[in-house]
Amino acid sequence: GSCWHQCCPGRNNTCWAPGARRARCYCDSYCERTGDCCEDYQAACRHAAVGCAVGPWGPWSGCSSPCGVGSKARSRQVTIPPRHGGEPCPDLKQRRGCLGEHPTCGTAK
Repeated sequence: GSCWHQCCPGRNNTCWAPGARRARCYCDSYCERTGDCCEDYQAACRHAAVGCAVGPWGPWSGCSSPCGVGSKARSRQVTIPPRHGGEPCPDLKQRRGCLGEHPTCGTAK
């Protein structure tokens, strides 16, 4: 089977070609894990693969609650998007809990 005109990122069961003995061989990047890639997968698809690259995390935001339990968030940007079945991007946002401790909290009711 030949992947020459089709290479798909991730797991994609519609991305296949007829292989030996009427079996399907696959041209999605998941085929490397399952071992059912078409014979030319490496040459046709992997040479062009570009994995996602992201920049550094930005600063944490302030606490969403001035008094008591809240959350903070931070994010980062994609610097190079994935192409041709390359590794997908990791999480771009994170959240964590925080406790607002504004000076007025002790007097607020």
